[in-house]
Amino acid sequence: MDTSQLARFLVSARKNRGLTLRQVEAGSGVSNAYLSQLERGKIKQPSPNVLHALAECYDISYALLMQRAGYPVPEGAAPAADRLEGLAARVGTVTPAEEDALADYLTFIRERGARHIT
Repeated sequence: MDTSQLARFLVSARKNRGLTLRQVEAGSGVSNAYLSQLERGKIKQPSPNVLHALAECYDISYALLMQRAGYPVPEGAAPAADRLEGLAARVGTVTPAEEDALADYLTFIRERGARHIT
């Protein structure tokens, strides 16, 4: 499991909510030092209890965090909406114009990647 992906996701989720590590500590009960290690990718696989506390604090799906941390998630436990929630946790809410621009950019990136593969 690539811990840097989980780390980046957690940093984005925290910053998107305008929280400091101290505020997350107060809201989740997870120590500031542990949170810092999580966000730097030093923790290989945080416990489900920690992930649950962070999901509650960041108001994101627990199943999504479990999946990002490398835990098996039963089919149907992380529906397609969780993927969208994951994006929203990282970038915040978007306007319709921003959504269109993001979709256009993603199409561009995918097309560019397809050209490099062939």
